[in-house]
Amino acid sequence: MDASKKGSSPALPLVVVAGNPNTGKTTLFNKLTGQRLKVGNYPGITIDRHLGKIKLTKSGDIELADVPGAYSLAARSEEEQIALLASCGSGGYPVPDVVLVVVDATQLTRNLYLVVQLLELGRPVVVALNMVDRLHAPEERINAEAMEKALGVPVVPISAKDGQGTDQLLLTIDRVLQDPTSAICESRWKPNETLARDVEAVRLALPEDWHCGDDRRSQAVALWALLSVDDDDELKGIPDNVRECVAARRELAAKESRDIDEEIVRGRFDWIDRVAPTFLQEFKQTKSTRSERLDSLLLNPWTGFPLFLLAMGVLFQSLFSWADPGIGAVETAFGWLGGKVGEWLPEGFFRDLITEGIIAGVGSVVVFLPQILLLFLFVTIMEASGYMARVAFLMDRIMRLMGLNGKAFVPMLSGFACAIPAIMATRTMERRRDRLVTMMVVPLMTCSARLPVYTLIIATLFPANMYFGMPVQGLLMVFMYVFSTVIALAAAAVLSRTLLKGPSVPLLMELPPYRMPDLRTVLRETWEKGRVFLTEAGTVILVCTIGLWLLLSFPKDAELDAPFDERRAVAEQTLTGEAQSETLAVIDQEQAASHLRNSYAGQMGRSVEPALRPLGFDWKIGVGLIGAFAAREVFVSTMGLVYGVGADVDEGSSSLRDRIRNESHKSGEKVYTPLVGMSLMIFFALACQCMATIAVVRRETDSWFWPLFMFGYMTALAWGASFLTYQGGLLLGFE
Repeated sequence: MDASKKGSSPALPLVVVAGNPNTGKTTLFNKLTGQRLKVGNYPGITIDRHLGKIKLTKSGDIELADVPGAYSLAARSEEEQIALLASCGSGGYPVPDVVLVVVDATQLTRNLYLVVQLLELGRPVVVALNMVDRLHAPEERINAEAMEKALGVPVVPISAKDGQGTDQLLLTIDRVLQDPTSAICESRWKPNETLARDVEAVRLALPEDWHCGDDRRSQAVALWALLSVDDDDELKGIPDNVRECVAARRELAAKESRDIDEEIVRGRFDWIDRVAPTFLQEFKQTKSTRSERLDSLLLNPWTGFPLFLLAMGVLFQSLFSWADPGIGAVETAFGWLGGKVGEWLPEGFFRDLITEGIIAGVGSVVVFLPQILLLFLFVTIMEASGYMARVAFLMDRIMRLMGLNGKAFVPMLSGFACAIPAIMATRTMERRRDRLVTMMVVPLMTCSARLPVYTLIIATLFPANMYFGMPVQGLLMVFMYVFSTVIALAAAAVLSRTLLKGPSVPLLMELPPYRMPDLRTVLRETWEKGRVFLTEAGTVILVCTIGLWLLLSFPKDAELDAPFDERRAVAEQTLTGEAQSETLAVIDQEQAASHLRNSYAGQMGRSVEPALRPLGFDWKIGVGLIGAFAAREVFVSTMGLVYGVGADVDEGSSSLRDRIRNESHKSGEKVYTPLVGMSLMIFFALACQCMATIAVVRRETDSWFWPLFMFGYMTALAWGASFLTYQGGLLLGFE
């Protein structure tokens, strides 16, 4: 792959930003470039290579590349190869002029392992010693000058969060770009005699474009191959002769009772252990810290799970109590806008399209923006504080029972926001089997697109009273999130024991320290996520809404209108006053219902009604479900159109919630009951109603089988669970 395809500009000096997860690497990248990349406290947040530009005093414009966080350059998945390839300039990636490695000053010894590997590559290296403001001074100190002498490359103490030391860091990078030799040193350790023979054998087998004739780099890549290449890896582009050579050296080592992996790792850590005391004075903890006391509660299964559920309960109840004023304001604003536009435009097709199709349709979705912003705000705070990583660690015990890698819960947590980036985050998992299982269940997690549907149904059909001292609406919202998680885990257990059999791999994950979230960063992340929702409302939802409005408004059949015109003429001739007004209103309502029933969308809804009737749904809900397969949020705008087309905008119950609540069958029975609402939420919790999710699974798996399988099993699961909910509820006497 050439450099242009990577998004790089070869004319500019290139600085690669590397580091372990949770070291503040992406925070520093954002600070230097001004870009707004996601910052999180668990591995898997940065899943690709991001670029930005900065201007230096002497070197002028340079390009920064933020690569995935990695604990080491040894990798057995395709995604983890990026850190190595980008750092040494192999595999088509441009050769970096400087490697900027960010290390956590509070976890320095462990972070130095990656630094040692980067030094082996022979590229200019600058070490950014981050989080120096969090050291337990004076008990814990790092002598940056002594550390620089031990490593042989520049070391700059910084605090990426508040920008401390970043000016000096830029000056150092500028100086190294002018004089690269000042940041290049010899390898800090040397393999023993037997390991050196293994390295040399593999080095001679490497293709030329992997090391470009550089003996120093070829030895580093040979060490990487010895650690990374084996029968279980999923690395691409590894020549057969390299695989054969590594296998032969491993077989020979086994006969000699040697462990090549242990020899390489021990050699590096032995050097780190020898030199670390020359510049690092560690803090000797004599009593438990606040973090340890919190972890004793949050990581204990007996207290951690109840506390997590309590936190979720507070969060989801707040979505109703705190966001309701915002929802009312948005409803009022769109109602006012629709009324004003209706007054300005002449009566006809175009006015109906603007007021009923665009304003009312999009407004019925945007009305939930206050709740979505509130959800994103809480989730961002939990991520930034370090709590979300504890939840992932806590859930690992359950994940192992499901036959999944513990890392799977990281993208599953991301699925609470959106399935698309969550599916892409599975790239950080080592094995294809684990990635496939996770991709197949991530869409079951309750994403933000389901929130408008749940909110509409719960707020409309369930009372805002207390049950055993707990608010019913908040409890229902918590139940839907817990339900989706339980079903996702159950589906993972079934898939991992049937279609995708295989052993699980233990979770290796660093728990970041608890941190006070930065208010500006939290608000910026919240708004960015909300902006994505608004962008979707302005594109996909707008297009779908207009299309559905046209389907609901056509065809215009004069023969269907004729009986109503005759009845209207008779009423005008024979009735007067209030009786005439009431009769004409009834005729108008029946005519609108006839138009809706015989529209293209109505015909589609009636065609699927036999399959939906056992679930408690009528054909109008069927229309909403058809529209929701484009995007779940479209269901709300579709129902707004279904109950808004032909409606009197001056009637008292003009909101979508009121119209749904008052909708009745001809027999007088309510169309929407709490049981119907629960059945509908269960269907939405399990059905795969997102074309974008199907598209990203197709791209990630490079196959149509897996997205079609996912769509099929989730649709069948949704219908079956909804059927059991509705029919079981009827048998138990619920309505």
